[in-house]
Amino acid sequence: MKPARIIILVIALAAGGVAAMLAGRSDPKPPEPVKVVQAEMVDVLVAKADIAVGQSVTPGELRWQSWPVTAAAPTFIRKSAMPDAVERFTGAIARLPFVAGEPINEAKLVKAQGSGFMAAILPSGKRAISTEISAETGAGGFILPNDRVDVILTRREKDDKGDHFVSETMLNNVRVLAIDQMIAEKDGQKVVVGKTATLELTPGQAETLALSRQQGTMSLALRSLADTQRNDSENADEDRSRNRRGINTVRYGVSTTTSTK
Repeated sequence: MKPARIIILVIALAAGGVAAMLAGRSDPKPPEPVKVVQAEMVDVLVAKADIAVGQSVTPGELRWQSWPVTAAAPTFIRKSAMPDAVERFTGAIARLPFVAGEPINEAKLVKAQGSGFMAAILPSGKRAISTEISAETGAGGFILPNDRVDVILTRREKDDKGDHFVSETMLNNVRVLAIDQMIAEKDGQKVVVGKTATLELTPGQAETLALSRQQGTMSLALRSLADTQRNDSENADEDRSRNRRGINTVRYGVSTTTSTK
């Protein structure tokens, strides 16, 4: 074999070896398997169907559902801590509504123990008192349970200029518990022209309303939904500032002022 051919063959073999070596180095490593971490789950009690305010809970409306431990709030009822929760809360009355799939919060349920549903859903320290309304004094029927209203008294006064009428807001931002016998919106009904509105009041507010009803006509003024975010202390402060003058009562021709604090 001629020397030139031998040199060419050697060069070709060397180039092939270098190429094979480089190709071996460039081969990517196989990807590492992805580790799947299973989230720790816990069984919590949820509403199987919608539960309305004042509704008595039945076993068919409750069920256990798996829930991530990291997302389970302390108020959730866990099966590990209360395995008999379905039986325990059967017959309880809902103070606030639940939607299907919502975790059950014990604070939103109450055992009636022979009491009526209104006494069961009434918060501690509150009183339920009713007042007559009409389409004219009840915002044309657009006031529904759980709305917030102001209570306005319109009465006749007499002075040197003769008889005239005055209006005054007696109660501020109070919750409507019921219109007649309805405690929640039913079948999508948006207007209820009732004859009686039941209000959620403090003991002092209940006395104010009872006295005001004897002095004139009571009207309910529907408040904006944005006003419902105010807390009870703010509402009480406004009531006190408006009622600091008290209510004038005339008995046997003698005028006296009754404090509403």
